[in-house]
Amino acid sequence: MKIEQIYTGCLAQGAYYIESQGEVAIIDPLREVKPYIKRAKEDGATIKYIFETHFHADFVSGHVTLSKETGAAIVYGPNANPSFDTIIAEDGQEFKLGNLIIKVLHTPGHTMESTTFLLKDESGKDHAIFSGDTLFLGDVGRPDLAQKVAHMTQEELAGILFDSLRNKIMPLADDIIVYPAHGAGSACGKNMMKETVDTLGNQKKMNYALRADMTREEFIKEVTDGLLPPPQYFPLNVKMNKEGYEDIDDVLQRGTQALTPDAFETAANETGAIVLDVRHQNDFVKGHVPRSIFIGLDGSFAPWVGALIADVEQPILLVVPEGKEEETITRLSRVGFDGTLGYLKGGIQAWKDAGKEEDTVESIDANELKARLENGIPVFDVRKETEFNAEHVEGAKLTPLDFINDHLAEFPEKETFYVHCAGGYRSVIAASILKSRGIHNLVDVAGGFKAIKDAGISVTDFVCPTTLK
Repeated sequence: MKIEQIYTGCLAQGAYYIESQGEVAIIDPLREVKPYIKRAKEDGATIKYIFETHFHADFVSGHVTLSKETGAAIVYGPNANPSFDTIIAEDGQEFKLGNLIIKVLHTPGHTMESTTFLLKDESGKDHAIFSGDTLFLGDVGRPDLAQKVAHMTQEELAGILFDSLRNKIMPLADDIIVYPAHGAGSACGKNMMKETVDTLGNQKKMNYALRADMTREEFIKEVTDGLLPPPQYFPLNVKMNKEGYEDIDDVLQRGTQALTPDAFETAANETGAIVLDVRHQNDFVKGHVPRSIFIGLDGSFAPWVGALIADVEQPILLVVPEGKEEETITRLSRVGFDGTLGYLKGGIQAWKDAGKEEDTVESIDANELKARLENGIPVFDVRKETEFNAEHVEGAKLTPLDFINDHLAEFPEKETFYVHCAGGYRSVIAASILKSRGIHNLVDVAGGFKAIKDAGISVTDFVCPTTLK
């Protein structure tokens, strides 16, 4: 028996490769399927099954392409109704893989088709669960994503999830290994641990949602408390996972067209494409194509693209570091953005050499900010609310990057203002979005809140408004 977790940090996503006696099962594969096929070939094995824990919202799975390439059967749990050929398994149904058994445990609540797969070893002993978004480490899947499809409230879905956990997961032995679909950083939960593998026994001790003395009402309240709106691209990814999608090889072929500066400019004007610059933020601030959006490959690239670009069908033109073209297009396609039309050949230097217009972002260090703060300048913090509540610059205004478009009216029209995040990545994304909307009277604070604290700038803890009488 061989089990491998294939973890993708950008998406905080775990796919799984299971092999026994020359037969392979893949659970929740990423869209680029060649690594799974290559791995099976190296093992002299055949991919027999592709198990999907549910219709994923935060990424496009590789199930359709992998089945087409290998002939492997796609397996969903009860209530799934995809548009392609698949096995809709019954609760309790077992699938033989070599001398292993994979048993279907229907665990609705996150979505109504959500299913946990229980792996039994060669002796028939329960060995591991692949829990999808039903059970994370330290958390459970949010119950608000399937409301429209299930015609239920998030509270009703949370109640169903409570039953799934108590009836299907918690009765299992403590030594069973838990392999979840996501880890810390995913928008599919709230309080996930940084670890990606654990025992069920430890989760019964550590995970608030598995407290033995927890009532149904307490569970519903805790699991629904503090849920932020899901990223805009989630329903679009569900649709692709349910109905199918274009082959990634076709997406790559179209997207890897090298365009001269003139051709790049013409394509942008004629198609209405977003110019997406994925270089490091330090390079972007020094010079970029006017009105381009920065989302760097070195950060949580794909989730930020999904959160900030509303339409997955939006045409995209890339400014990308040399040699990173295919990686960028692949990572875009993981979250359903297949509309890349090409990239700027020669990068920003070729743009400059062609005499094209160029823009910059004014950026200062934290020591300079400290000096300017004496004049009462406006500071905008684009971190998450939880980060801001823990500590922030005195007098700073919270405008989270996730919802930056909802805060456009709050930025000064003429007065210079200052933007920062935690380390300098998100603030440059925010600056690029603001500049693309004609707001240019901004200054980025390099190094973000960490540099601000190191510079000795006065910060304050959050004060709950209810205490202010």
